[in-house]
Amino acid sequence: MKPLTVQEGELLATTGRGRRRGWSKLRPFVPLYILFLPVLAYYLIFSYAPMAGLIIAFKNYNFLDGIFGSQWVGWQHFERFLQNGDFWVVFKNTILLAFYRLLFGFPAPILFALLVYEMRFRKVKRLIQTISYLPHFLSWVVVYAIAYNFLSDVGIINSIISAFGGERIPFLGDPSYFRSIFVGSSVWKEIGWSAIIYLAALTRIDTDLYEAASIDGASRWHRLWYVTIPGIQTIVSIMLLLALGNILSVSFEQVVVMMNPMVSPVAEVIDYYVYRVGLLGANNFSYATAVGLFRSIIAVMIVLIANWLAKKLDEDGGLW
Repeated sequence: MKPLTVQEGELLATTGRGRRRGWSKLRPFVPLYILFLPVLAYYLIFSYAPMAGLIIAFKNYNFLDGIFGSQWVGWQHFERFLQNGDFWVVFKNTILLAFYRLLFGFPAPILFALLVYEMRFRKVKRLIQTISYLPHFLSWVVVYAIAYNFLSDVGIINSIISAFGGERIPFLGDPSYFRSIFVGSSVWKEIGWSAIIYLAALTRIDTDLYEAASIDGASRWHRLWYVTIPGIQTIVSIMLLLALGNILSVSFEQVVVMMNPMVSPVAEVIDYYVYRVGLLGANNFSYATAVGLFRSIIAVMIVLIANWLAKKLDEDGGLW
């Protein structure tokens, strides 16, 4: 065996000490890594392994040949979707509903949290918070039943209009009212639940800042504008990024429940289109997968752009 030189011996000794030092740093966290293994296995099995099925978006999938044995067709399904007349209809419906939900649904819980936070009476504050959480636990079927009781031809609102001599309005069957009802019911259902995280962020603001602002003569509006809002600015930007990540995932359950043949021209979104062509129609799984993958790619691009803008505006504002 060839004897080691002085430099090689020093190198081996340095490497050995580096490994022992790395292991000594890692060893206290070994129980935590072991606890994390079930979580890692869950996401690998149920979140990442199914992504292998996306390959059928580039194939003509049939059951007998299986996922890997089906014929490759390249970008054929994507080109078919983009050249299909349904593309612009469902894409426009998805973008408009997502935009309205973001425009009205995102700031609503922030404003609600600020109003609740400014309340003086603690019992009233807790009562309002508790009541605002309740709609979150209702299914969309129940929410639509409530909307039906108010907005149908025999509902409360039309009964009042009729009592004053007016004509009944088909709110649930008129496409011009669908987006307003869709967004309004979504905001009503989630405003209290979504406000929880902002209320939690508000409680973390240092109260000394409010006292210092009061000593300097700041009014209540000034304290809100210069202390409260900057205090939750980071969490707002993070929640906005998370909302943008799901911007094209318009609530499928809500669409299924609230859509009817009269409002379908403005109600059918990409998620429902995937369900219709993939399961209700000719079981065209490859085409439906291509449409779903197209939507996911657009959503990822939106998140990347939004994260870049958030980092430009605030160093702590991005997700990564």
